[in-house]
Amino acid sequence: MTSVSQRRQGHSGQGASFQSGPFTWCGVGVSVQGTSHVRSGQTCQDAQFWEVWREDTLVAAVADGAGSAPLAEVGAAVAANAAVAAFLSKWGLSKWGLSKEGVPPNDKKLLSQLRYSMKAAQRAVKKEAAAREVPVSELATTLILVVATPELVAAAQVGDGAAVVDDGKGEITNVTVPRWGEYINETTFLNSRGALKKAQVNVCRGTPKHVAVLSDGLQMLALKMPEGTPHRPFFAPLFKFVSEVTDSVEAHRQLELFLRSQRVADSTGDDLTLLLFSLA
Repeated sequence: MTSVSQRRQGHSGQGASFQSGPFTWCGVGVSVQGTSHVRSGQTCQDAQFWEVWREDTLVAAVADGAGSAPLAEVGAAVAANAAVAAFLSKWGLSKWGLSKEGVPPNDKKLLSQLRYSMKAAQRAVKKEAAAREVPVSELATTLILVVATPELVAAAQVGDGAAVVDDGKGEITNVTVPRWGEYINETTFLNSRGALKKAQVNVCRGTPKHVAVLSDGLQMLALKMPEGTPHRPFFAPLFKFVSEVTDSVEAHRQLELFLRSQRVADSTGDDLTLLLFSLA
């Protein structure tokens, strides 16, 4: 079993890690092709990426490529990777860095760093589009970036999907909520005009026990609409699951089975991404 301090990456259902110890983030993440994409022959356009630094600092991203964009899966993968890398490199948190500063203790600095990381992801998508000599709209994607420590959970989000935190005492709350346009199926993409000005950037202080990050395919099942608050019957069993499973292969298999279940398929045909983390 690999250490959670190594880089974690998941596309189309890959990525899981577990490790015991004080203040250790343990997690599993799965992305699966939606049933409508299976029927149409489209690939999974969701992407996920995360890293746990010094065992107690989690940095994770979920991106959902626009269904109408020809290179949506590329944009999603580039954005998710770049956002995590930018946050880690800015503060020297990566395994290659030497800084002991850690996540900024000041909320203003932390929020600034989240915005910086979203901007870096936006630049990375533009650079990828330029390299491919295509309009950046062909790589359109949403993006959620989450940072969690034993003292806080912070997130930045452009578009739909959500980040959710559980305090382990019965309180499951939003860090971010889906954001739509005039209609529920409208959303803002990372390279839309003014996207970063519209981004949600929030910090929740306290001791988190569990964190979940999901793409919009799960919204109608996981959140109470239209307010977007967490649906406890959805999250409570999943948080219990991630707290108890210690085998990474089995954890991945079980979560993938859940995302491919008839219950989920009946609620959506979209691609699905779910990251679950527990602070041991």
